[in-house]
Amino acid sequence: MKSEWRAPEPTRIIERQFHVPLGEDGLFVKLLLHASPESEEIRPTWVFLHEALGSVGQWKSFPYELCRLTGCDGVVYDRVGNGKSTPLRKAWDLDFYRVEAEVLSALLEALNIRRPLLFGHSDGATIALKFAATFPDRVEGVVSEAAHVIIEDVTVQGISNARVQFHTTDLPAKLSRYHGEKTDALFRSWADTWLDPALADWNMLDDLHAIRCPVLIIQGDRDDYGSRRQVDAIAENVSGAVQILWLHGTGHSPHLQARPLVMAETEKWAEPLINRNAG
Repeated sequence: MKSEWRAPEPTRIIERQFHVPLGEDGLFVKLLLHASPESEEIRPTWVFLHEALGSVGQWKSFPYELCRLTGCDGVVYDRVGNGKSTPLRKAWDLDFYRVEAEVLSALLEALNIRRPLLFGHSDGATIALKFAATFPDRVEGVVSEAAHVIIEDVTVQGISNARVQFHTTDLPAKLSRYHGEKTDALFRSWADTWLDPALADWNMLDDLHAIRCPVLIIQGDRDDYGSRRQVDAIAENVSGAVQILWLHGTGHSPHLQARPLVMAETEKWAEPLINRNAG
């Protein structure tokens, strides 16, 4: 008989950082590994996917804290063009999410991750959903935080506002702390792609039907890039079990702006998934 899941006793987490070569590119990866081998044997591995202008460093301590809380190992990585990974070799295009889902697949293979629990933020959440739709048998569950699965006016306006800030404030300097000389190319690729009129009718609703794993949808009601429509579109189209965490007074980064609640609800949601092979 399976034993009931219990929050693990605090253990020491070892951090390892290195680059993983994938084709012509190299991804910067941080592993969060429990000193006890138990997590590797019976628990899934958290995989954290950052926002469009994000990086490993911009997650702050959230991945470490969630891994420690749940007793799972973790993988945090920079996508190509971000952080400490190699620079972009070409600008983004409308096929971005499919490409990134395939990159994630290759990374998981390289790291021998067999039971990923995906925690994606913004574009990272959209990539997580795309991965779960493309490889439905290879994912334990998805935490989708501030994902975009349709284009809204608020999305376009938010990115337009960010472009103005990039040219009129110290935003480039703030981003360059994490992305260095890649900052300008990264920002242009992100803003130009999303503001391209050809993207106006983009959506990934049909892809969502293929998602069979549990999904936790997290969204703040003050998100500058998306509304409740994103949440409802995901919930109404995925085929797996859905739970919604709708946060009042919270913006685009709930894991930072409402960290205690996001941590607690994510742990509660993940319990049965973590416990699936225990006992």
